[in-house]
Amino acid sequence: MKLASLLAGPNSRRSCIFRLFPTASLLCLLFFIGSTFLAQDPKEKLFRWGLGVESANQCKSQCRPPGTESLPKGIVSKTSNLEMRPLWGSPKKKGNSSNLFTVAVGIKQKAMVDKLVRKFLSSDFVVMLFHYDGIVDKWKDFKWSDRVIHISALNQTKWWFAKRFLHPDIVAEYDYIFLWDEDLGVEDFHPERYLEIVKDEGLEISQPALDSVKSEVHHQITARGRRSNVHRRIYKPTDGADRCDGKSTTPPCTGWIEVMAPVFSRAAWNCAWYMIQNDLIHAWGLDIQLGYCAQGDRTKNIGVVDAEYVVHYGLPTLGDPRKKNNFRGDDNTSEIKGIPTVKTHALSKSRAINYRVEVRRQSYNEFKVFKKRWVKAAENDECWIDPYPETQPETEPVKQRT
Repeated sequence: MKLASLLAGPNSRRSCIFRLFPTASLLCLLFFIGSTFLAQDPKEKLFRWGLGVESANQCKSQCRPPGTESLPKGIVSKTSNLEMRPLWGSPKKKGNSSNLFTVAVGIKQKAMVDKLVRKFLSSDFVVMLFHYDGIVDKWKDFKWSDRVIHISALNQTKWWFAKRFLHPDIVAEYDYIFLWDEDLGVEDFHPERYLEIVKDEGLEISQPALDSVKSEVHHQITARGRRSNVHRRIYKPTDGADRCDGKSTTPPCTGWIEVMAPVFSRAAWNCAWYMIQNDLIHAWGLDIQLGYCAQGDRTKNIGVVDAEYVVHYGLPTLGDPRKKNNFRGDDNTSEIKGIPTVKTHALSKSRAINYRVEVRRQSYNEFKVFKKRWVKAAENDECWIDPYPETQPETEPVKQRT
């Protein structure tokens, strides 16, 4: 009775309420937290705490590769490389290969290619061979055969291979990408020294000079000069349209290399790969536009390295008249019209077809298509500002070897 009367007193009731208040508050807090984490939507949890707005904005601003939106960011592997991995165990320890040498090859130039490959492997390059004649097994007698990457596709150019196998994400680990023809002599060429000069000179796109005595030289700008490490322009004191002087700012007077032995920095290749047209496998006209990928002033960032030079033998490869399956009778490039194909020649003439002529015909026709595409793209892109408005693809291409 005494206890009941005490609890019934006003002071006791007030004291009891004050004691129960902290406990009730704690229970409410625990209930709120528990209900938040039991919510199915993770974003809903954040918004209940007032943290969701800023977090959501950060997520939206993240640049994710298309198709990876459903993956956690840390598991996304954006790039790759060309390093071969063992089926088990750890890979053999070797140097850090930060440069890539690629070359289109045929078995007829086996001895010449052997010298090229050994030269670049000794400088710790990753080497990739593009076999345009479909022959791979006959290279196995070289000790280095298992160390290089072989890709085979019959009668395809190096630009066809490059577009399909040298995507910027695949070669992102390499500082420089060499994309060469096979008919080059490298007895006096040193890859490491070449890259030292390229880096010192700030060249994003370059090529080694040609020994003018031993080489087949098509363009004066590629001939070796003996007074400097690098040259970036030529001088032709004529009164015609092909005049080149110190004031010239357009190819082929400056900001230009020939595409038989181009060398690209990673940044330049990231641009150039996208300019290579998937269906225009001879890439005529590309050389004139490479300045757009020079990462700045093309008259400064494109050059020919005189101190490290090669010999260009000028050997015809694609279009060997002894190969009857060099070309398809049809052509899937709908923009190419009005040029007789091999098939029409074969139907109209019984004599042997000059495949070299057909290759050059196709190359020239592809140049015209490339020029039209460039002009149309420039006209239709309202956001693009031409850094070189004085340059348009020429009416006639700079002649190249095919």
